[in-house]
Amino acid sequence: MRKILIGLLVSAPLLLAQQAPRVLTIQDLFTRNVGNTEQQNKQFPPHKIIGNVYYVGTESLSSFLITTPQGHILINSIFERNVPTIQDSVQKLGFKFEDIKILLGSHAHGDHQEGDGLVVKLTGARAMAMAEDIPPLQNMRSPGGIPRPMYEALHDGSEVKLGNVTLTAHHTPGHTPGCTTWTMKVQDGGRSYDMLIIGSVGVNPGTNLVGNPQLVDQYRQSFQFLHSAHVDIPLGSHPAMYNMVEKYAKLKSGGVNPFIDPDGFKNEVTIQETAMNNELKRQQVEGPPPPRGGGRRGQN
Repeated sequence: MRKILIGLLVSAPLLLAQQAPRVLTIQDLFTRNVGNTEQQNKQFPPHKIIGNVYYVGTESLSSFLITTPQGHILINSIFERNVPTIQDSVQKLGFKFEDIKILLGSHAHGDHQEGDGLVVKLTGARAMAMAEDIPPLQNMRSPGGIPRPMYEALHDGSEVKLGNVTLTAHHTPGHTPGCTTWTMKVQDGGRSYDMLIIGSVGVNPGTNLVGNPQLVDQYRQSFQFLHSAHVDIPLGSHPAMYNMVEKYAKLKSGGVNPFIDPDGFKNEVTIQETAMNNELKRQQVEGPPPPRGGGRRGQN
């Protein structure tokens, strides 16, 4: 009995260490999420996530299609150069790109919403965005010179409805002023699941936290909401936020849908929050990062 107890005591810290979320820096997370140019451009196999929710993005930039009998909703047009890839993915899944009626997004960075103008031009979709992100979205550069959409303003708690789908917009600022996290109920196999798409709570390298307490408060507000949310299906504006590649590989084996991952969501929020807090502590000791210069295109 004594040997068993000693064995349990020795192995317990090991088990806890294995279960604890990894500690990553803000640079680690930025690199993990954004990927390289090839990953940003390369089509990931389009696939059904659950119910009427599909993935139509690239290896490192998420784009989601939500289908209804009355037309479809696209979340994240990503870069303008990626729009033909999204269009091809939608068609490979058996849907019509021109049936997209509503265009939404995660936040006003080019790698998520630069392609908004082209999607609206090709589909005639209504573009909607959190009010605080509309100014930077309208000022965003289009490589093809395509006019930016006239966005309909959303606010915290706004509901976007199409057919039998209701998406709720949650204002989770910090990463951008109007960063938006989306939630909806998804029906699959006779059950209802809570789905959440993280807009982003990442702190980009070069962000001055120590000199901007209001920004820190915004991040904390967003983390507070994420901690309070009940989530069965966690998704994110970058596939790495929810381990898409690993989960997609498990789809073919059958069994429980790998995208049902409430613990994975909790771990991701903890990883992101720890990175933000550690960066703030670092800046409190070492001082703020040097100012960022130049015409920085939206990223992460």
